Amino acid sequence: MTDLDIKKSTQNDSVKYLSVSETAEQWDISERSVRNYCAEGRIIGAKLEGGIWFIPETAEKPERTNKSIEKKPTLLQILRREDHLRTKGGIYHKIQVELTYNSNHIEGSRLTEDQTRYIYETNTIGALKKYEGIRVDDVVETANHFRCIDYIIENANRRLSEHMIKKLHFILKNGTSDSLEDWFAVGDYKKMPNEVGGQETTAPEDVPAAMKKLLKKYRARKLLDLHDLLAFHYEFEKIHPFQDGNGRVGRLILFKECLRLNIVPFIIDEDLKMFYYRGLKEWPKESGYLTDTCLAAQDKFRQILEYYRIYP
Repeated sequence: MTDLDIKKSTQNDSVKYLSVSETAEQWDISERSVRNYCAEGRIIGAKLEGGIWFIPETAEKPERTNKSIEKKPTLLQILRREDHLRTKGGIYHKIQVELTYNSNHIEGSRLTEDQTRYIYETNTIGALKKYEGIRVDDVVETANHFRCIDYIIENANRRLSEHMIKKLHFILKNGTSDSLEDWFAVGDYKKMPNEVGGQETTAPEDVPAAMKKLLKKYRARKLLDLHDLLAFHYEFEKIHPFQDGNGRVGRLILFKECLRLNIVPFIIDEDLKMFYYRGLKEWPKESGYLTDTCLAAQDKFRQILEYYRIYP
């Protein structure tokens, strides 16, 4: 909403209202602080319209207090609470649908976002005609991906391990047509060579050692940041340890580690898909491509968090 829109929405009020940015500039504080003050009810007369805060021009800046302030819950804590309560329409609900739809979609799933949402909300596929031409595996893997996210939320604070990674693969691929094939190892490393984007990956017999080396190197770092997560993601996808499902498992790992480290998560959507693939391909020569793509995805995710009044 522009400043002009704000003025139009408040021109009939006897009190003149300012935007968050105008108030922040007037008080010489961050916009985030202004929104927090509003959400905490510390600005008398502030009102919320269409997800936008309006602050009376005459409002006084809240006094800082030396009293201990209760620490705000982390995103992981909020997700666990909403998961436990089966909250509808909250951030847990939003992540289940959007992360599942987008991660499956860029791997070729034909389900739409609305169909993904319907499966999540009703645990059914609805009218048969609506799903004509849809592969059964797409439906199964969608339901399985919801369970992967629940597993991550429950185990986010645990150290990343081979067991956890294999468990994610097992949950994702269990019950699919692939799982019926003798050569397809559900929840275990690949038995046959594969490639990704025309590039060779680690040979099946070398995968166990490569994964152990990758995890040892990752866990040896004391202070992990986004760059470390993306470096791990690149190496994981380069190894391509599973016969199928590597991209989705890899992005689930990223989501888990973001929750554990209290880093803003991100979702790779259709708009960022080609930039994401380019970033992975170019990582050894230029890490900035993938980093910039994920930072852009983080900005999108921050907008979702702000809608739910979650300020990491």
